Amino acid sequence: MRKTLMAMAAAAVAFSGLGAPSALAAGEKYVLVSHAPDSDSWWNTIKNGIALAGEQMGVEVEYRNPPTGDIADMARIIEQAAASGPNGIITTLADFDVLEGPIRAAVDSGVDVIIMNTGTADKAREVGALMYVGQPEYDAGYAAGLRAKDDGVTSFLCVNHSIQQPTLVERCQGFADGLGVDLGNSMLDSGADPAEIKNKVLAYLSANPDTDAVLTLGPVSADPTILALDENGMAGDIYFGTFDLGTEIVKGIKAGTIQWGIDQQPFLQAYLPVVIMANYHRYGVLPGNNINSGPGFVTADGLTLVEKFAGEYR
Repeated sequence: MRKTLMAMAAAAVAFSGLGAPSALAAGEKYVLVSHAPDSDSWWNTIKNGIALAGEQMGVEVEYRNPPTGDIADMARIIEQAAASGPNGIITTLADFDVLEGPIRAAVDSGVDVIIMNTGTADKAREVGALMYVGQPEYDAGYAAGLRAKDDGVTSFLCVNHSIQQPTLVERCQGFADGLGVDLGNSMLDSGADPAEIKNKVLAYLSANPDTDAVLTLGPVSADPTILALDENGMAGDIYFGTFDLGTEIVKGIKAGTIQWGIDQQPFLQAYLPVVIMANYHRYGVLPGNNINSGPGFVTADGLTLVEKFAGEYR
């Protein structure tokens, strides 16, 4: 496993001509701040990504997050991280209005910032970040919608477990636009509680029996939706696509319950910012463009490596 990941790492840092960690990195520290609650296991891959990058680059890395996913709490964590004097902060931009101030303040204090996972290249530029590493969410949703349209889908349910995040809404909107239909009432504000998600999905599909497809936006909404479709007998009959990967999602793809999962490659979203920032601090080199880590569609035909590394590096 480690040899495979080392080969990936070598390819990722080849642009800098990087060899062994520089002595200039002594004492260098980066903090990654996410919006994810402790309960969201999808972020374990992010933690593994920064840990491996920190080990390979010879820098200290730390992961911080609001335990309940509260964005106001996340803003305070960013302020605290900046006050601790790190060399760099890597952070999601889950709510621009709430997080813009703390991120700008960190940049103004001399801390380099890279936006990852949640946000956009334009918003990263607005807050003064070095760059953005992540998946353009609307584009990913649009690509998924085109794929579903080619497969005959004309109506859908989008299960949104965190509707306050604009990027998740963009996934649903992109999917609708790819299909060529109005989003309308097709986006369900499900909340993040698994039992509530399951019940709301069951209620929607009961009230809208002609729904062709279900789109979920990650394991938080996908896992309870799988249970809902098992309960109402629609598993394997209704078209089912999802963003992101996870243990139950991989099982669903393998079983034919889920047609595809969109892999935004969270390992790269965490790993690359550490590598990029370390090279920037050592050599003054920085990629000229933002980096799109996805989307990539994972189907039953491409599960070998995904199954091997699911929940760890995929």
